[in-house]
Amino acid sequence: MARRERVMRMSVEQPLWRALAGYRVLTMLYAIGFFATAHSGFVRPWLAVAYYAVLFVWTLATLPKVAGAASCTKRFLTADLTIALTGILITPLADAPERVADGAPTLPSIWTAGSVLAFAIKGGWRWAAVASTLVAVANLIERGSPARDTVHNVILVWVASIAIGYVVEVARASERTLARALEIEAATRERERLARDIHDSVLQVLAMVQRRGAVIGGEAAELGRLAGEQEVALRTLVSGGLVPVSRVSEDAAEGAVVRAVDEPGTTDTDGPVDLRTLLAPYAGSLVNLAEPGAPVLLAPGAARELAAAVGAALDNVRKHVGADARAWILVEDEPDEVIVTVRDEGPGIPEGRLAEAEGEGRLGVALSIRGRLRDLGGTAELISVPGQGTEVELKAPKKTGGTTARGKADR
Repeated sequence: MARRERVMRMSVEQPLWRALAGYRVLTMLYAIGFFATAHSGFVRPWLAVAYYAVLFVWTLATLPKVAGAASCTKRFLTADLTIALTGILITPLADAPERVADGAPTLPSIWTAGSVLAFAIKGGWRWAAVASTLVAVANLIERGSPARDTVHNVILVWVASIAIGYVVEVARASERTLARALEIEAATRERERLARDIHDSVLQVLAMVQRRGAVIGGEAAELGRLAGEQEVALRTLVSGGLVPVSRVSEDAAEGAVVRAVDEPGTTDTDGPVDLRTLLAPYAGSLVNLAEPGAPVLLAPGAARELAAAVGAALDNVRKHVGADARAWILVEDEPDEVIVTVRDEGPGIPEGRLAEAEGEGRLGVALSIRGRLRDLGGTAELISVPGQGTEVELKAPKKTGGTTARGKADR
């Protein structure tokens, strides 16, 4: 039975919600206890008792609301902050004026910070800034003047809540990145397992059908050709993962099918690109691709230009050797450079023919192949012996300073 990969997720903010729930209960008990020790100084103690009764019931009843981000809704946050602000504003009505002037705590006291922190954990530093600003305004109204201790407390709550809100946002971003990395790792391991299984069974059968069909001939040859194409497609899927969408054009007169990767810019990415995925669409029953077992990583622009140069070389094979000509692509991954060799079985190029074609304005080799490699800081060497085919050796350094996209032309 196939083994399934599982990605375990752990919320980095969940401990904050548990800490907030405990903080709200403890600060509620602190506020009530402080009032119990100083109730004789209140001018309207019954008003404070009524408020603390509401605060007690509200804090305990809403503990499930602060159990996580999903349950902590905007409606709850608004009601929670309203209770805190109400307690601050009615403090002058319940407490003695001289105690208020001397900086006595408000009715909710430090319980108010819990309400602001709920905003910070739920919505980040922006929500925290709004909630702490409203608390600051309420405290200034309660005191009647910006006393030193009031300003000190207001700034402390404001800075602390915004800082916690920012930390929560960073933690959430890190959690998403980690979860995505774990998913990619699990998918990669599963793909590698499937690749091993398919390589040991389906790919070997398809390769055998291709070889046997070519030997038998007739309708079996066509069946072998189709098996070869399916082998290439399946090998690309299991080894390279997602490959760029290929552009397929059919030449009805010659009966040839030409595959070329999309133009530069269609598969932009910030990280290195596996050259094998760009060369895989060129492989087929007439084109054999030999590549390393590990990814061949190049900068995105360099990989596309090198693949386009390979496509130009194959175009030349099709046009100058024939639609049924066989070609071979060999990819070598060296420490400092990548070498791609394209070889055909054609009659070769007569001596001086390339210079003559360039003089006639046909710049296929000069621009589509050599020009591309020159822009990459590499080289393109063409070796041709009359009667023994042509070999194009493309060398691209792994560190390039930029590329310039060019169109393909015939040599």
